[in-house]
Amino acid sequence: MKLIDLTNRTWQWVVLISLAFIWGTSFILMKRGLVSFSNYQVAELRIFITFLFFLPLIFRHFKKMKRKHIKSLLIAGFLGNAIPAVLFTTAQTQISSSLAGILNSTTPIFTMIVGVILYKSRSKWLNNVGLIIGLIGAIGLIIKDFSSIIEGTNWYALLVVLATFLYGINTNEVKANLEDLNGVAISALSFMFIGPVAGIMLAFSDFEPVLATETWQMSLFYISVLSFFSSFIALIGMNILIKYTTPVFVSTVTYIIPIFAIFWGLFDGEILTLRDLIWILVVIFGVYLVNKK
Repeated sequence: MKLIDLTNRTWQWVVLISLAFIWGTSFILMKRGLVSFSNYQVAELRIFITFLFFLPLIFRHFKKMKRKHIKSLLIAGFLGNAIPAVLFTTAQTQISSSLAGILNSTTPIFTMIVGVILYKSRSKWLNNVGLIIGLIGAIGLIIKDFSSIIEGTNWYALLVVLATFLYGINTNEVKANLEDLNGVAISALSFMFIGPVAGIMLAFSDFEPVLATETWQMSLFYISVLSFFSSFIALIGMNILIKYTTPVFVSTVTYIIPIFAIFWGLFDGEILTLRDLIWILVVIFGVYLVNKK
């Protein structure tokens, strides 16, 4: 008997909610990293440190990689991890971490659109309604921040939208073309391609201004935590979960992330209002419809 049976729907939801909990902290961790490091340095450090965590697994799974896997692993590495890491840290130099988290909720929409157009997947009208309802609920959670986009005053938010589009491609690619590799192998081998690139870029980065700050050690600590939990652990969990579910189911984690972001905010002195609770219920209802058979 397996301790965790991912063919069981209950366990699938347990893993999904755990991923949301982990990723719900990533935006705050990026913000803390940006206190001392530049947006590019935070992204490069995140990728390279995660690569170091993956090294033992890379050696273990290297023989499983075949020529047919290389293209998909490059997509998983660069479109699913490296480029979004840069886009998110760049965006968060101008927008709040909460706004970045909420815009991350557009991932299921792009996952479904990319799946239908490029990967010939199908969706029911009720699932489409759920996507729309979930997105409306997620936007409603921080509508006061989202107003800046409506006014056209902060185009950096579009970088997050671009990142979610790339996530949509990555999720579908993993499901469609890496079926014969397990989730751990996919995660490790994809970082085999992007880790050394990040390391080379770090070697040419100027750390003198960083070391002149009093907070660089704590910023590096936050980036390390970000790398281990939000990239290393969560990425393995996501790629394993994709194998047992659908890309759209996994991408709905982005609807649950804002819920945890709010509760994390309570520890930072933020107030949870009745309006927030209402929008949380809207998000949950949307996620339910998305996964309705």
